[in-house]
Amino acid sequence: MSEMKPANDEETLDPQDWNAMRALGHRMVDDMMTYLQSVRERPVWQPVPEDVKRQLNEPLPLESHDPATVYEEFLKNILPYPTGNIHPRFWGWVMGNGTPLGMLSDMLASGMNAHVAGYDQAATIVECQVIEWLKELFVMPREASGLLVSGGTMANLVGLTVGRNAKAGFDLRRHGLQSSNAPKLLVYGSTETHSWAQKAVELLGLGVESLRSVAVDSNFEIDIDALRDVVAADRAAGHRPFCVIGNAGTVNTGATDDLVALADFCQQESLWFHVDGAFGALAAMSPKYRYVVAGMERADSLAFDLHKWVYLPYEVGGVIVRDEQVHRGAFSLTPTYLTSSQRGISVETTYFADLGIQLSRGFRALKVWTAFKTHGALLIGRMIEQNIEQAKYLQVLVEAHSNLELLAPVPLNVVCFRFRINGSGEDALDKLNEEILWRVQESGVAVPSGTRINGRFALRVAITNHRSRREDFDMLISKVLELGTNLSRGET
Repeated sequence: MSEMKPANDEETLDPQDWNAMRALGHRMVDDMMTYLQSVRERPVWQPVPEDVKRQLNEPLPLESHDPATVYEEFLKNILPYPTGNIHPRFWGWVMGNGTPLGMLSDMLASGMNAHVAGYDQAATIVECQVIEWLKELFVMPREASGLLVSGGTMANLVGLTVGRNAKAGFDLRRHGLQSSNAPKLLVYGSTETHSWAQKAVELLGLGVESLRSVAVDSNFEIDIDALRDVVAADRAAGHRPFCVIGNAGTVNTGATDDLVALADFCQQESLWFHVDGAFGALAAMSPKYRYVVAGMERADSLAFDLHKWVYLPYEVGGVIVRDEQVHRGAFSLTPTYLTSSQRGISVETTYFADLGIQLSRGFRALKVWTAFKTHGALLIGRMIEQNIEQAKYLQVLVEAHSNLELLAPVPLNVVCFRFRINGSGEDALDKLNEEILWRVQESGVAVPSGTRINGRFALRVAITNHRSRREDFDMLISKVLELGTNLSRGET
């Protein structure tokens, strides 16, 4: 038996010098505030130099180091090389850009280090309150349940899992999908549905063949008649359709399916209606553009990302499920060591753990609570509206120039366009615009991303940025025209 260490030799990870740690913490806050305040003065993005990559590739540290020295390395090798999504001219993919208040909220949450599976604690109460606010914003029933998760993929996975279990027609948790008597369960979404859906059907044991991709119309919205036909054909073949995914803001073009028509169809066909509202659902916060997502409030489950269009730091998304009992029935599992008690800290021990996959859960709700309490829903709604108006402004800039071409409608906050030269072939234009994209990003002027619209390469600008101004879009167009003109002339 090993000798026990004397009590006076016991160690801790708390600082030996609290005053020095406090001073370092104050410096960190000051440095990050300056970093955010001066963001316009820096390139949007720059590649990580090879020597920095080499310095960050090191053996496991075995001994302690001075925290101030470690912080200096952060300032030198990490802070200068972000993705760039905090910058006013970052419009790639659909990334939010955070706020100073959100950064501080995350620090406070980390300081509390709450485990939010449940328990009698303020963090649980705050998340419950945030869920109530979100149900109000999305006009979902008061009796609905909700959960904050890491982001849209997890939120959608939770919603689809509940729908699968609710509509399977047998006790799926007990028997699984391996029974020879189990019907083939099918889920439907448009060809514009995000790739989370394929990951989800794979993870849920349904397989890729269970995901039916339905054609879209010229506005990139799901074709309801085509959906009706494929569901009918699958029923006739003896399969069991169980869910339709409606898109509120597709990732490619920002299109929103006719959610009212989808809700009617799902009600008629007894199908689970899941809405992927990753960013588009938040348009409901703008009185002017709420109509775009009309029908969303009829969803059986609704997924959304708060780190996108509520401008919060990563990571926080959410899901709301209309039927709380069905939601709980998909995930609830309470071993003796997690049983709730009538008194003490373990009252409602696993409240949130019974609604999703995670047992260990951080205090994501604090930054949401702080944002709504401080900024207010009206201001956040005006910021969303401002982004949509900026997309309309960019659309006007594109349509005003003969060498620019809009490749998709602009129903919300996503603009897809390209540089074009009359008489140039489509493949040549694809290569030209891909090169323009790379050079715009590498210049540090702006970060749009790329996609393909009807097979053609497009520069894609997704605006979920509270720091953007109209002058930033002027700068983007100027750079695209400059690069396109020079490249088309053979200049490098």
